[in-house]
Amino acid sequence: MAASPLGRALAKSTHCQLDRAGRVVVQPDLTLPDHPNIYVVGDLASAKSYLDPANPTPVPGVSPGAKQMGRKAARNIMRRMKGQETQAFRYIDYGNMATIGKRAAIAVIDIPFTSRKVKFSGFSAWLFWLFVHVYFLIGFRNRTVVLMDWAWAYFTSQR
Repeated sequence: MAASPLGRALAKSTHCQLDRAGRVVVQPDLTLPDHPNIYVVGDLASAKSYLDPANPTPVPGVSPGAKQMGRKAARNIMRRMKGQETQAFRYIDYGNMATIGKRAAIAVIDIPFTSRKVKFSGFSAWLFWLFVHVYFLIGFRNRTVVLMDWAWAYFTSQR
């Protein structure tokens, strides 16, 4: 899957680097080299996590990574406006979940800042998957509509 054409346009106008997938290579604080006022986040960014500054790791192209990048970029913009140094991005992986059928899912939850993982599957993982997805939706109306849509699909056996 290729990145957005916006990456090529940005590279053409700023001379920034792109990775093999067409994502924009960013600095540790999510800015472009030589362009400290341009932040690139989400799927367009080829970013690294600096949880361990000696061993930065690539950030996966998933929504939690994009959300965390957006928050860090906003904080860095505020820091820059106050005349403070920006900070490196640190991605925290909270785990992975997937549905594998009606009333079945798998979940691997990483306990932050430890090497422990909680793994579970089946109906309890499916309920957990449902709760987490609804929890992260913005607004009561969105949560209600999604729950109603999912309930309808569940009881009518539709996708």
